[in-house]
Amino acid sequence: MNKTVNINLAGFFFHLDEEAYNKLQRYLEAIKRSFTDAQGRDEIIHDIEARISELFSEKIETDNQVITLKEVDEVIAVMGQPEDYQLDDEIFEDDYSSKKQPNYKQLYRDPDHKYIGGVSSGLGHYLGIDALWMRLLWVLLTIFSSGAFILIYIVFWIFVPEAHTTAEKLAMRGEAVNISNIEKKVREGFDTVASKVKDVNYDQYSNKAKSGVSAIVEAIGKIIMFCLKVFVKIIGVFLLLIGGVTLIALFIGLFSVGTFGIIDAPWTDYVEMANVGAPIWVVSILIFFAVGIPFFFVFYLGLKILVKKLKSIGTTAKFVLLGLWLVCLSVLVALGIRQATQRAFDADVVKTEILPITPNDTLSVRMKNNPLYNQGYYKHGDFKIKYDSNGNKILYTQDVALIVRSTQDSVASIQVLKNSEGSDYNDAKRFASNIEYNYTFTNNTLALDSYLTANPLDKFHDQEVEVTLFLPVGTTLYVDKNASSYHRNNWNSNDILEHDMEEHYLTIAKDKIICETCPIDEDDDDWDSDDDEINARLNINNQEVEVKINKNGVEVNKEKVNSIKIDENGIEINKVSNDSLN
Repeated sequence: MNKTVNINLAGFFFHLDEEAYNKLQRYLEAIKRSFTDAQGRDEIIHDIEARISELFSEKIETDNQVITLKEVDEVIAVMGQPEDYQLDDEIFEDDYSSKKQPNYKQLYRDPDHKYIGGVSSGLGHYLGIDALWMRLLWVLLTIFSSGAFILIYIVFWIFVPEAHTTAEKLAMRGEAVNISNIEKKVREGFDTVASKVKDVNYDQYSNKAKSGVSAIVEAIGKIIMFCLKVFVKIIGVFLLLIGGVTLIALFIGLFSVGTFGIIDAPWTDYVEMANVGAPIWVVSILIFFAVGIPFFFVFYLGLKILVKKLKSIGTTAKFVLLGLWLVCLSVLVALGIRQATQRAFDADVVKTEILPITPNDTLSVRMKNNPLYNQGYYKHGDFKIKYDSNGNKILYTQDVALIVRSTQDSVASIQVLKNSEGSDYNDAKRFASNIEYNYTFTNNTLALDSYLTANPLDKFHDQEVEVTLFLPVGTTLYVDKNASSYHRNNWNSNDILEHDMEEHYLTIAKDKIICETCPIDEDDDDWDSDDDEINARLNINNQEVEVKINKNGVEVNKEKVNSIKIDENGIEINKVSNDSLN
């Protein structure tokens, strides 16, 4: 049974068995002796202890784990032996053979060259880019993102640690964190040998000890690894941008659109009429977590790729976020299903009335509106919230269709069809019955409402009205220009009133309208232009025949012909002189 010793190393407590403690103590004392006359000795020793403490923390899995001789040996192997790190001029000689740690950069904020938080300078060290270019990039990204990258900068400022100790500053620059480099870095603050140490090309000396073939292979490997690392970092930046921009957009949406129900906004009524099944602020919060949690992990993954020492959010937090995401997603799916079922059925309510219009009469048709609601005349299916003359809230839409058909009856009639959707047929029929739509007939003039209204308690269920006029053959019809958009119906509506027939006196014929004063559509006359001509060359019985077809008729080899017949038996051309060419 081994005794354990509790030690405080750079502010952290560790449990070491007796053998490990004795060896670590001898190691640290030897290091102190090697720096007896060194300037900044205390800071060097402190940084060395901080680095050893960091290595111990990486190796233990729990706070109660005891560090054994094995862990101490591994740490000494990383840090090196004290006698190997005498900072004399001999280290610049070709026979320098001290082993160095592989260089791994870590992302820190640079406090020595910062203007705000040291983020740009730290990223510059990490990516190998001058800090000036990083600052310029932040400015441009902030401008193009309308300030969104300020939040990303703040996130870096919060999550990325600042390089306080010498060891952290070495790791920030990608230099090996060992005794030698710690000593050199500290001495840079006391004298001017920084340029001497900085200009040392250690790769040159290490490559001299290798064979030519090995050096080439290693160089290729380094290039490949560098490309892979750059690619991974680009992916990290990409994930960071996607996650960050999405989270910013969700935050903006939550505190603008998502404040419905909490803050009285002028468009609150529209959300209420949409009948989403829950207050909009509740839906906004559900969407925020359902969408935001996955993108938070995307952002966190990108940050994890770029920041190696980023602290984990913890297993408990991960499971809490996962559970919250599943709950929000389930509620949104349930609300979506409920919303879909609100319009699963549709129903019609039809009312027909006779109009005292005979084949010898003239009927004028126009649309009318209510200045209290709207001044324009244009058909659309959107709904609005209006207030009647008593100040009561109503649902308002201009989804009104006008259809004109001919009839063999002796008098005209008008049919008003009200349509709505609902969760079942009875609901849909009830909503359709509640639609308010009116028209007036005075002195052979039919004035149709250009809108319909509904009770706001019914919510919006795609309410619409279809007005069909059945006019006897021989009736004269005059349609006002303001009805232009209301009779632009689908081809299957059997509407005989065509576009641009407004403000013309029209004669109702069987299944059509005759307009004597309407302008002729030039596109309907295929032969009005000299350019509308077809020329072709045919080979008949090894003879080339030139065929021309235009508004004057058909010509074959510049001779008039009666007709050309092409079928499975060949080509038959009947000339004016009654002979034929086969």
